[in-house]
Amino acid sequence: MRADPPYVVGIAGSSGSGKTFFLNCFLNHFAPHEVALISQDDYYIPANTKTQEENKLYNFDVPTAIDRAVFHRDIGLLFEGNTVYREEYTFNNPALKPKMLETKPASILIVEGLFIFYYEEVNALLDHRIFLHAEEEIALQRRLKRDLVERGYDEEDVRYKWVNHVMPAYHEYLFPFREQCDRIIINNTDDPAPIIAITDEISAELRTKVL
Repeated sequence: MRADPPYVVGIAGSSGSGKTFFLNCFLNHFAPHEVALISQDDYYIPANTKTQEENKLYNFDVPTAIDRAVFHRDIGLLFEGNTVYREEYTFNNPALKPKMLETKPASILIVEGLFIFYYEEVNALLDHRIFLHAEEEIALQRRLKRDLVERGYDEEDVRYKWVNHVMPAYHEYLFPFREQCDRIIINNTDDPAPIIAITDEISAELRTKVL
């Protein structure tokens, strides 16, 4: 059992805002035992029984697409000093074999995902909130690159979901919390230097405050 609860950093942003790169840069500043990451994306309720057409229409970008109770439960387990095991979610791509994810408790806990501020019980646990943003067209191009290459979707499906699911969800479930965040990061460039500099700064602050 941990003597003290972790310091919890919540990280959220629009699709294509560069969260993955930001997280990787951030994590590189710490040893594995110093930081833990739990991602909302690994708590999707499986939709792999749907047909291709149903999958196209199914909205993954709503709070009910996530197993909210289990997501919150696992965060609580990390608070209590327990290790969490969760099968990786592969976004219904049959070419990807899911890995078993192991998340060990640490002094710094990163919680990331689209709905982490909207879920009141998760938001209440956050000590520091980071909001990443990119202009819509830049974010869309990043989303297209990711989904076509990494997740095996076709361009028509990606654009359909962007207009009908992704952006409406962003405006309803994430954007209203923007001004409540401790730090807003605008990420409209593919130059890694600004993000690296920001993660340098944040990690130095956390080392002083937490470790």
